[in-house]
Amino acid sequence: MKINTDGVLLGAIAGDGHPLNILDIGTGTGVIALMLAQRFTDAKIDAVEIDEQAAATAKSNFGNSPFKNRLTLYANGFEQFFEDYPEKRYDLIVSNPPFYINSLQSPGVKTNLAKHAADGFFEKLISVVATQLTKQGICWLILPVDTSALVKNLALQSGLYLQKTISIHSFKDDTAHREILAFGKNNTHMITGKFVIYSEPNVYTETYRGVLKDFLTIF
Repeated sequence: MKINTDGVLLGAIAGDGHPLNILDIGTGTGVIALMLAQRFTDAKIDAVEIDEQAAATAKSNFGNSPFKNRLTLYANGFEQFFEDYPEKRYDLIVSNPPFYINSLQSPGVKTNLAKHAADGFFEKLISVVATQLTKQGICWLILPVDTSALVKNLALQSGLYLQKTISIHSFKDDTAHREILAFGKNNTHMITGKFVIYSEPNVYTETYRGVLKDFLTIF
């Protein structure tokens, strides 16, 4: 789970303008946080990760990057993080969260931790996001479509408005398998988009290549 398509798409797409304070919730090994540090050169990025081994890897990756002075790793869950730092506010919050809700647990403990959300996880996540965003701040998430529907309702209940939806498709005629959502405190006109990964089997679209060419050496 060190690098996956969901993570790199979120890292490449999330955020507009010039956010100065960024939070990556569930950073894993730090890929999204590093991409955001590359994109937003004036930003300071906090990253939280509850898995000890992943957090240690992220900390090492941050320390070996050219952005090390702007990246800080916190090895705990987001709830504990905000209990410790209730004053922190962010212009941009991103997360590629665990998303299999109430589903059959996978056999590996780390896979469970990374991909399965316990009851109430998203309620807690959205509640925290609504409190810790600045007035103009935006939260970007990437989710499976069924989980996305749940999170949209939770966000509205917490006073957050859906500002952008990008549906992610493997091929142009496929049903969307993920959605990237952007929420904020302002009720603006919602923008929708479609993102296609492959033009044919094992051949990436020009859009995918263009979005990721600054981050992946294969392009």
